Amino acid sequence: MLHVDPIFAATSGAPSTLAAGGEGVPPPFTVARVFTETRLDNWLAVGLVLAAGLYLYGVYRLRLRGDHWPVLRTVFFLGPGLGGIAAVTVSGLGAYDTTLLSVHMVQHMVLSMVAPIFLALGAPVTLALRTLPVRPRKRLLAIVHSRIARIYTFPLVAFAIFVVNPFALYFTDLYHYTLQHEWAHELTHAHFIATGCVFFWPLLGLDPLPGRWPHPARALLMLLSVPFHTVLGLTIMQSTTLLGGDWYPSLHLAWSDPRNDQVVAGGVLWAGGEFVSVTMLAVLVVQWIKHSEREARRLDRELDRQEARERAAGATA
Repeated sequence: MLHVDPIFAATSGAPSTLAAGGEGVPPPFTVARVFTETRLDNWLAVGLVLAAGLYLYGVYRLRLRGDHWPVLRTVFFLGPGLGGIAAVTVSGLGAYDTTLLSVHMVQHMVLSMVAPIFLALGAPVTLALRTLPVRPRKRLLAIVHSRIARIYTFPLVAFAIFVVNPFALYFTDLYHYTLQHEWAHELTHAHFIATGCVFFWPLLGLDPLPGRWPHPARALLMLLSVPFHTVLGLTIMQSTTLLGGDWYPSLHLAWSDPRNDQVVAGGVLWAGGEFVSVTMLAVLVVQWIKHSEREARRLDRELDRQEARERAAGATA
């Protein structure tokens, strides 16, 4: 739980509670507080534990019947996937996400870009299809191939949602509203995760999604997404208007200047976006190479079978 320094609260003039967090304004942010302010009493922590348990149970079911499941997929899904979400929400970072815009931007990057990439590489839908009974498996396939899924996972639609949403959030009154209301703030976290999954699952994911583009088209779309966080980050850094309106100044934090923190927040988006973009392009290139190698082996096998049939036909002639 979040502990408030009574001396700081009395001398800073900060509000006694934060609307979105429902708790006192935290003392100065330090690396140590990332670990000491961890809280496991919210719905997201329960959801993460449940998702991890279901995934591990599916892996257990496969191994119990002698089927193989790549260890790396499990590591990706549980580690930087679910673990990444936990690191920025239930850890001490989550205690400062309505106090420092820079911390919120770290959350934004991890929830919308880092975690969804590794969740997609964990192939949870494939795991479910291989372990579920017949009737639930058919229902899951019906959802995956439904018209709604086809629309939202169509790369251009997903790209538009991924690019437009942050501008709509930060440059309207919506962001200030999420700071004032806890339910809206939590919904924003879920929205970041969903938006990232919708964008990255068709591009990098291993699950059987409908209408998946070939690798060259996916690479082109990823290249188009590279400058997005650079533009967003620079816009935030150079903006003379504080995001969230008067929210951050009203906290009267003696240890943080809202304008300087906004510059840091924009830098997080800029630098973090560049790093993640390069990483996801590298992942796509590796997948592309492996796909080409599999296709080459398939063609070789087909040619070998065709030659064998021709030799057999010649021998019987």
